[in-house]
Amino acid sequence: MVAKISVGKSLYGALAYNGEKINEAKGRLLTTNRIYNDGTGTVDIRKAMEGFLACMPEHTRVEKPVLHISLNPHPDDVLTDTELQDIAREYLEKLGYGNQPYLVVKHEDIDRHHLHIVTINVDEKGRRLNQDFLFRRSDRIRRELEQKYGLHPAERKNQRIENPLRKVDASAGDVKRQIGNTVKALNGQYRFQTMGEYRALLSLYNMTVEEARGNVRGREYHGLVYSVTDDAGNKTGNPFKSSLFGKSAGYEAVQKKFARSKQEIKDRKLADMTKRAVLSVLEGTYDKEKFVSRLREKGIDTVLRYTEEGRIYGATFIDHRTGCVLNGSRMGKELSANALQEHFTLPYAGQPPIPLSVPVETGEDMRRQTASDHEDTVGGVGLLTPEGPAVDAEEEAFIRAMQRKKKKKRRKGLGM
Repeated sequence: MVAKISVGKSLYGALAYNGEKINEAKGRLLTTNRIYNDGTGTVDIRKAMEGFLACMPEHTRVEKPVLHISLNPHPDDVLTDTELQDIAREYLEKLGYGNQPYLVVKHEDIDRHHLHIVTINVDEKGRRLNQDFLFRRSDRIRRELEQKYGLHPAERKNQRIENPLRKVDASAGDVKRQIGNTVKALNGQYRFQTMGEYRALLSLYNMTVEEARGNVRGREYHGLVYSVTDDAGNKTGNPFKSSLFGKSAGYEAVQKKFARSKQEIKDRKLADMTKRAVLSVLEGTYDKEKFVSRLREKGIDTVLRYTEEGRIYGATFIDHRTGCVLNGSRMGKELSANALQEHFTLPYAGQPPIPLSVPVETGEDMRRQTASDHEDTVGGVGLLTPEGPAVDAEEEAFIRAMQRKKKKKRRKGLGM
């Protein structure tokens, strides 16, 4: 079982996210504590808000009073609703939130049914509950519950690498359902800041997306259309409008996802770990195939785009360890498409690599990043208000790499 904890500001955002799942018949309210529950499996958001607010003062100094927790049993663990309720209650009691107001919603939008819990981390006097070693305690409780209920153990830090989503397979049938499940899972697990990065992520699963603009009865519309592709990236079959998969797959939701991702990557410096890994592999080879293969072994997929002449004009790295999709030029000029093209072009190819003083990630780096990923993940539930949309610079990466002046101090040893 995997436990994820998100800390946020917006109580309404957390409730609305779960309410939307219920309204779409993709979720069901299992149980509550100190929150109105009419027993129908639905959530009255207004009454739920009143219940939570009645248990906390109007003004509190706690900046992020909302906890949004997801408990994800292994797909092979078949559990009844009663068992899921018991697991949720025991988890919260052991965590120190058993007497807090909370609601537990079972999500059924993907084959792997899982739980979402909404609660608050302040008491009636507005004081923050003990959050010392919260995520470490959560991990210990998770292991205890796995043993008690005979659940499959699952380590979150390896989940994306060891259990990747499957590619969409048109021959397997029910393509619409495959696309919908995959798109929703990717939007929840990964961070991407531009449409180009989003397409790169989708390409790993034999999909692509295009923007659709038009005018109907004098009103402009802006939407997305998803298509299945073969392994070469060529479209196959009929396209699907995003409206078929719910609002979370639509244009506005994806634009908001760009902004949230930009803020998270910036605040938590998530690109640093990926950059260290890519540079450490790049310095060791001029062979492009080895470069891609060695990065994949580290849990990073590489998507390269070529001109008709075979020149690299785009490079995107999908880091499954941190859940970040990053255009190469976003991490620095040395990883831009132009720089990579030069690196992998003769006469360098086949020659011993030139030694560079590139900081190589250590085990401590991995542990620190994993801890950070545990302790401040906000995912795609819209708990926080991000800044404006990110700028899509991918298509101009080559031009920018040639024209942009270096404004930051060059890193010692890299000649930057």
